[in-house]
Amino acid sequence: MNLSSVQHKLKKWLSFNFAANTNWAATLFHSPKLKYFNRPSTQPPVTMADQHSMNLKPSNRFLGKRTIFYDDEEEQTLTLNRCTVGSNSSSSNQFTSSQSYSYKRHTKWKSRKLESSNTQDFRNWSYSADCDPYDIRDKIILVSYNILAVENASKHPHLYLKVPFKYVKWEHRRAAIRKELAQYGPSILCFQEVDCYSDLHDALQQDGFEGVLKARTGDARDGCAIFWNYKRFKLLHEESIEFQSFGLRDNVAQFCVLKMNDDRLNPDSKMSKPRCLVVGNIHVLFNPNRGDIKLGQIRLFLEKAHRLSEEWGGIPVVLGGDFNSVPQSAMYQYISSAKLDVLQQDRKRISGQIEKPLCHSFLTKGTFRQKRLTYTWTDEELKLATGSEEVTCLQHSLNLRSAYLGVPGTVTTRDNLGEPLVTSFHSKFMGTVDYIWHSDQLVPVRVLETLPRNALEKMGGLPSKIWGSDHLALVCEFAFAKNEA
Repeated sequence: MNLSSVQHKLKKWLSFNFAANTNWAATLFHSPKLKYFNRPSTQPPVTMADQHSMNLKPSNRFLGKRTIFYDDEEEQTLTLNRCTVGSNSSSSNQFTSSQSYSYKRHTKWKSRKLESSNTQDFRNWSYSADCDPYDIRDKIILVSYNILAVENASKHPHLYLKVPFKYVKWEHRRAAIRKELAQYGPSILCFQEVDCYSDLHDALQQDGFEGVLKARTGDARDGCAIFWNYKRFKLLHEESIEFQSFGLRDNVAQFCVLKMNDDRLNPDSKMSKPRCLVVGNIHVLFNPNRGDIKLGQIRLFLEKAHRLSEEWGGIPVVLGGDFNSVPQSAMYQYISSAKLDVLQQDRKRISGQIEKPLCHSFLTKGTFRQKRLTYTWTDEELKLATGSEEVTCLQHSLNLRSAYLGVPGTVTTRDNLGEPLVTSFHSKFMGTVDYIWHSDQLVPVRVLETLPRNALEKMGGLPSKIWGSDHLALVCEFAFAKNEA
């Protein structure tokens, strides 16, 4: 039996059984991709072995399947699925073709989509490649968290239009914050926008924390608060800054000198010398137009931190807070590089907040390279920013590093500098304004990644069912450097 007669009989059989879809049969036999059905007539006749290789077994007829071999030797199964036909159809025996693997691929895609929707409920740890966690002792976990003052949430409801009201209520947020913190096992907490301090203190005291509050001056009711695990630390000294006394608005900053307790029950944790450190906490002025005031607050904050470190024997410094400035700003540059030429900066753009929002993935370190322009500053503005009308270049004596820059992250949560893409999100802003800075006597072991931008966008805004503020907590585990042993 030659090839043409085989084709004729198969085509006749398919036309009889699939009368409503004869076009499919014609397409099957005339497809240029088919390897065996379109053999030139000059080829040898099809043998029984050839027919067997085509997998055209009678049993397959009842399964509604055909195995087709392509020129690239890729085997795929063609499945015929019966369709539901409407009353206006010419036949009730129609079929559609689909490839069986496509359903599996779609199923996997749906699974990945489901998993990605859960990313808004979980945050992952990233670990430093330079630290062996088994070779490090005397580790501490520090959290910096703007917990959203109750008064601020009630005064600015337009920022939370996409957030269910029950998630904005303090009762829900307090429970969510406490539950979240318990997962991190923190040693030290730096809170901003604290206006329910007694409520927060009572809750955290049950979890083994003691704390101090520094309330803002003026009419504002919130302030900054530092808490520490009293089993691990002892408070040696406390100081604060009221910026109002320097003509720098009602914001405040606070400092605690903490001493790590020696765990006598664990011989592996014994320290060669007492571990002490300066912990600073600040909430910088929000107003983007007053870069002079914002710089003045940062200047005094860093000066006080350095002085305390020196007074207590050059001990390590760690600073947390809401700095109300983005990573690509001159304020960030001042903290990280320890100097800033004020006259080369536009006072209204020093914090980077009023710039048009940009995707961090397109920003590079070159963002800091500004044109050599000179801006006009009044004597009063210079005095607020630098402390003197005669000083135009700011400098500080701390060698500070951002904790998140010390631990590699992922492109889904970090910008090109290495900072988190988002630490604050409401209807008017999505970006990074919160940081943890540390001196080189401390080494980041791991940091908690923030949430991906797409996960936050799906939420519509913060706070949420899981997260109790419009900011995300920054969390870093530190170890004392070996030369501090």
